[in-house]
Amino acid sequence: MKGFLSYLFCFFYLLVSAQDEDPKRFSIDANIFYGTILEHNPDISHLITEHPTGFILAYNRKTYGFNDWESRFNYPDWGFSMVYQNMANETLGENYGLYAHYNFYFLKRNLNLRIGQGVAYTTNPYDKVSNFRNSAYGSDLLSTTYLMFNYKKENIFKGFGLQAGISLIHYSNANFRAPNTSTNTFAFNIGTNYVFDSENEPEYMASTETKKYTEKIKYNFVFRTGVNESDVIGLGQHPFFIFSAYADKRLNRKSAIQVGTDVFFSKFLEELIYFYSVAFPELNVSGDEDWKRVGIFVGHELFINKMSIITQLGYYIYYPYDFEGQVYNRVGMKRYFGDTFFGAITLKSHGAKAEAVEFGIGVRL
Repeated sequence: MKGFLSYLFCFFYLLVSAQDEDPKRFSIDANIFYGTILEHNPDISHLITEHPTGFILAYNRKTYGFNDWESRFNYPDWGFSMVYQNMANETLGENYGLYAHYNFYFLKRNLNLRIGQGVAYTTNPYDKVSNFRNSAYGSDLLSTTYLMFNYKKENIFKGFGLQAGISLIHYSNANFRAPNTSTNTFAFNIGTNYVFDSENEPEYMASTETKKYTEKIKYNFVFRTGVNESDVIGLGQHPFFIFSAYADKRLNRKSAIQVGTDVFFSKFLEELIYFYSVAFPELNVSGDEDWKRVGIFVGHELFINKMSIITQLGYYIYYPYDFEGQVYNRVGMKRYFGDTFFGAITLKSHGAKAEAVEFGIGVRL
């Protein structure tokens, strides 16, 4: 789920978030994996032939509570990772991904959940002449997400440790270009890790936040845009424009709830309506249907320092043309610049069916 430029904001944040007094300790890890491509859509059944293999390399900056947000999330790591995957199918080729990630810890830091988001290059995308069977990847640059859940032990011997677990690796271009049925790989992984200067690890600092956090209702105005393409190959990429307004209320330092409205101007839908009216008269599409839509939504925002993760669930109240159903969802990230302005990169979908990656700017008043 979840465009290939989407996490430049995240990389920028990772470069500037640490403060000077932080000891800047880090670790590295390497994992190999063996898995299978999940058949989430029958259109990719012909692409599932063998078991994909690959490796994951990672750099992790450790946190100890020198910034208040670190203790709120049980002292996570942040860092960068690289994934190589042989898709075990000559039509799909090989994928190379670069990610920004967080590692979150549970059960006395023995269980580790990694969430990574980034951009991938695929060696054999769809081509109408030379590779028409590749219904998964319509472009050579893909948005990619991976989750890794490990049992992890650090510093077993002179800084070296071990981990093993499961991973889920997703590749998609979010309808930036058709086709885009995407792939999801479920894999078992095993690897090793190394903590630099492990004999001098500092103590974790307890949180100094004592007061309950409160904030008045805030009003947000966002403009989002980008390009996308319908599932009909050859109709071309078209721009879209979205205007959003919503109110949010902070529940605590971590969370806020949202309620608001979206107005959608999606040119790809105008082209799709015209195409169906001409090419498929049996569908009873006149070609005069309005391609604009209006939705209302509720949402949640999770604040992590100057970054936040948003999730929204919406319903079209103005829906003159039936396209993928009246319920939609949005997930993504915001990066705050001061207390008022922010940038946002989000994925808008109908269930698991992506419609577009949205690039937005907004104000929170």
